[in-house]
Amino acid sequence: MLAKTFSFGISGLEAYPVTIEVDVTRGLPAMTIVGLPDNAIKESKERVRSAIRNSDFDFPCGRITINLAPADTKKEGASFDLAIALGILAATEKIPAAPLRRYVFLGELSLGGQIKTVTGVLPIALAAPPGDFDGIIVPRANAEEAALAKRTAVFPFRHLNEVVAFLQSPEPYPPFEHKDQAGPALDQPLDDDFQDVKGHAYAKRGLEIAAAGGHNALLIGPPGSGKTMLARRFPTILPSMTREESLEVSRIFSVAEPGPRAAALIQKRPFRSPHHTSSHVALVGGGTDPRPGEVTLAHHGVLFLDEFPEFSRQALESLRQPMEDGFVTVARAAKTLRFPAQFTLLAAMNPCPCGYLTDRRRPCRCSGNAIRKYLNKVSGPLLDRIDIHLDVPSVSYQEINSRPAAETSQQVRDRVDQARIVQLDRFRGAGIFCNARMNHRHIRKFCSLGSEEGDLLKLAMMELNFSARAHDKILKVSRTIADLSGSETISAEHVSEAVQYRNLDRQW
Repeated sequence: MLAKTFSFGISGLEAYPVTIEVDVTRGLPAMTIVGLPDNAIKESKERVRSAIRNSDFDFPCGRITINLAPADTKKEGASFDLAIALGILAATEKIPAAPLRRYVFLGELSLGGQIKTVTGVLPIALAAPPGDFDGIIVPRANAEEAALAKRTAVFPFRHLNEVVAFLQSPEPYPPFEHKDQAGPALDQPLDDDFQDVKGHAYAKRGLEIAAAGGHNALLIGPPGSGKTMLARRFPTILPSMTREESLEVSRIFSVAEPGPRAAALIQKRPFRSPHHTSSHVALVGGGTDPRPGEVTLAHHGVLFLDEFPEFSRQALESLRQPMEDGFVTVARAAKTLRFPAQFTLLAAMNPCPCGYLTDRRRPCRCSGNAIRKYLNKVSGPLLDRIDIHLDVPSVSYQEINSRPAAETSQQVRDRVDQARIVQLDRFRGAGIFCNARMNHRHIRKFCSLGSEEGDLLKLAMMELNFSARAHDKILKVSRTIADLSGSETISAEHVSEAVQYRNLDRQW
């Protein structure tokens, strides 16, 4: 007898429907799976056989053929176990076949019949058309994640026997009710706080602007000046995520990082800090079976690259396209995948190999050739894509031991949130969330300058030899500074402050 069940597979970060056809006929006992299964699916034969027997069902002693359609698309993972097992039970008339057509089945089976958690549930729940199915059946551990989609009913189960009982009589099993989780308390004390950083008012101001507008920033200074300390506290002033941003980030981590998470809906912006030995594939994604890289895992968050020049030249240059476009396209012979990558780049570096070129107290020991070679590791086109350049000098003894009433991260974040609310209203319906993502059309519309401001920017362009890209970066940063000050128009003061954050273009 032939039976059909329905599930979904994952390609990149997108879900696609998979029909599982099970045919049981007379013949020598054998189980064959076709439809380009990977090793995890091929090994499901043993898991499904043991799960069915240990759930008090007889396993058929005949020839079992399982087809995963579409047959020309490679299938991966163990999430088809539950659908295959139910197809076998329906094909042998152990359970009715008609209810199987009304649900999507996801779950890995243990040898005892328990349904184990799987990855990619959120994008599948978002992709499942609500009109075609009555609900989606998932492992109990994935219930919260599947319910985030709010598109179709979710029925979570822990064991194969529970699913069989549901299909025979669904009335005792109501759909899972999802309760929106409250966001983190804003007055909750933070382990890392901006008030712990002594001095560095200039750098703090620059990072506040970067957080408010989603701008890329580079910290440059001698060893021990506080670059990493500032970067580690940068997440504490990032604005709250909208629900759309949270869903996008949660969808990425649902596929890219297997294993349980603290919450199904990620409400804290990602902060990724890869080691400087990371390859370009680890940063932007790819491989034989393309997987998302660090730039995608930092989507709507921060990618922090400490010891910036120590990354390989290939790795650094691979960042140029996603920094500009907000996505990564990975092309392979079999398929082309597109991963989102709207991240804020935060980088830290020394001014020379020994680190003391700009230090007021210690002399630099590097030769001119060594300094040029070191700085040339960061190319001009890459530096041009960084909106804000911040000098972080060494802190004096008096600053270290001073006890002024410094601003807390929460105080800074309140201003950042207000500026981001202005930007969300400004770009409503445009598909962007911050000033850094403005294109040329948005810049012309929202960053218009008066005659005084235009003359100031023209003078800066001529005297400092800024590029056309730097011109747009200055306008975007000026717009963010104006938002922080509550101004609807960009003034000369805002432009002059934005220009000073491009000082490395001239120095290096």
